[in-house]
Amino acid sequence: MFKLPHALVGAGVALATTLAQAQATQWLDQYLRTVHSGRAQFSQTVTSPARAGQAPRVKTSSGTFEFQRPGKFRFVYQRPYEQWLIADGKTLWLYDLDLQQVTARPQTQALGTSPAALLTSSQGVDGLQKDFALEEVPDAEGLSWVQATPRSADAPLASVRAGLRRTEAGVDLVRLDVLDRLGQRSVLTFSAAVNNIELPASLFVFRPPAGADVIRP
Repeated sequence: MFKLPHALVGAGVALATTLAQAQATQWLDQYLRTVHSGRAQFSQTVTSPARAGQAPRVKTSSGTFEFQRPGKFRFVYQRPYEQWLIADGKTLWLYDLDLQQVTARPQTQALGTSPAALLTSSQGVDGLQKDFALEEVPDAEGLSWVQATPRSADAPLASVRAGLRRTEAGVDLVRLDVLDRLGQRSVLTFSAAVNNIELPASLFVFRPPAGADVIRP
């Protein structure tokens, strides 16, 4: 039986891996360019670094997510307690229903190089590369992955990994794996996504309820 030289086999594997990884960047570009609005369910797992003599702390939450490009989104955390995170294009609002407390920050200052900026602000890989260095990483968990590293040394995040899946309708963003500079890891998984739908403008309008404390850091 004819056998390829080991060097050629290795080169072929390397080429196939490179093409698969480059495909992930193309998928991310397609997602950013073609998906202008959407709705999904999400679950979030946040793992804090272990302290001396203690196991890592893990917190889980879930809710719904909606967005409208450019720059508008709404996370409604339903479990374990209700919080709203709303970006209206100018202000980022965090509303804690239990505490009746609202925190308002200028959106450009608050988001910067956050995962939310990756989701809703950029309209293509070219725009994303202004703030992030992109690197293709190997496929895992049935997804194709792109790692985005903030270019700013002052960014609170160390990296964001985006996991994408090809569907009959196009490309879905399935997972965001976020690592901050303090070692905390947050994994957002999206499901039941519906893309390019009409969303009422009122979803992204927030007015602090009467009696709520409003904090503007």
